[in-house]
Amino acid sequence: MTTRNILFSTAVLAGLLCFLACARPASRANGQAYTDTTTIQPAVITEQVKFDSDDPAIWVNPQNPARSLVIGTDKSAEGALYVFDLEGKIKQVVPNLQRPNNVDIAYGLLLNGKRIDYAVTTERITHKLRFYSLPDMQPIDDGGIPAFEGETGTQYRDLMGVAVYTNKKNEHYVIAGRKTGPQDGTYLWQYRLTDNGAGKIKATLVRKFGHYSGKKEIESIAVDNEAGYVYYSDEQYGVRQYYADPEKGNEELTVFGTTGFTEDHEGISIYKTSPTKGYILVSDQGANKFHIFSRSGTTHTLLKVVKVSAGHSDGSDIVNVPLNNTFKHGLFVVMSDDRTFHYYRWEDIAGKELESAPTKK
Repeated sequence: MTTRNILFSTAVLAGLLCFLACARPASRANGQAYTDTTTIQPAVITEQVKFDSDDPAIWVNPQNPARSLVIGTDKSAEGALYVFDLEGKIKQVVPNLQRPNNVDIAYGLLLNGKRIDYAVTTERITHKLRFYSLPDMQPIDDGGIPAFEGETGTQYRDLMGVAVYTNKKNEHYVIAGRKTGPQDGTYLWQYRLTDNGAGKIKATLVRKFGHYSGKKEIESIAVDNEAGYVYYSDEQYGVRQYYADPEKGNEELTVFGTTGFTEDHEGISIYKTSPTKGYILVSDQGANKFHIFSRSGTTHTLLKVVKVSAGHSDGSDIVNVPLNNTFKHGLFVVMSDDRTFHYYRWEDIAGKELESAPTKK
């Protein structure tokens, strides 16, 4: 090979390396988050709800994961809970709910002598928490449980966000948020769930906690059961972190995600790769993006930003277990403002930058 050919080949190789480096606009190598400029497409889009899709929760069927369900809210004065299968088809509708806002699910509450799974939603107009057994979606709350009792002003009682914390002793707690509230550290109220003696749910207030910036509102709440933390989006301010166990006190542990968001901080989802590691996904509503942070401890580094096709997403949920041939490494469900919910494969969100949870053999 001539010297000229050697120089030409070297130049081509250098150009190729430069192209590959420049193709990644931000890289963890220089301490910055990786921004994926492509729009990630869902594997499934659900059938439409009637009025206004808002928040999903995923129930994993322990006997047959392929028959798992997604519960979605239709946030209207004439709203409902919609039950979808993994193909996005409507399997059931629970009607006559007055503006159901957010929804969460939990497993193994002792009720009437049996362990049951359930969904809980916030009924905003009636100021009640509503509970339904899974998978049959039968009411187990005697018509609903009033929340924020004693508060004055309608908006101080207008239920919005909800999340369930289950500790290692299998004690169940609901953490509820509202349209607005005080800035003094009592924005969220936490209730212990027990049997009322007649096989229905009873909720007992155990604490009030959570600071509020006063900028907009607090809607999205997420609990990390294994790590024992609760996170919530203080919209247009950041994501706040507290202990989920009321016995550990009401000290704020950290605030993160305070920069880089276009509009509101919204849905929070937690993907777990081990008992302590994984990722926290936070919706950047106005940009149709999710900012993905490290999960461990109280220092949450921004790792990646992804753009999704779901529009103006409020709520989201995620699981890390294989469900079927489409969702082999987990399912990420995102609300879209066209009255649908989008199902994403975890590996499409993760790309080459993030890990997947190990699959059981």
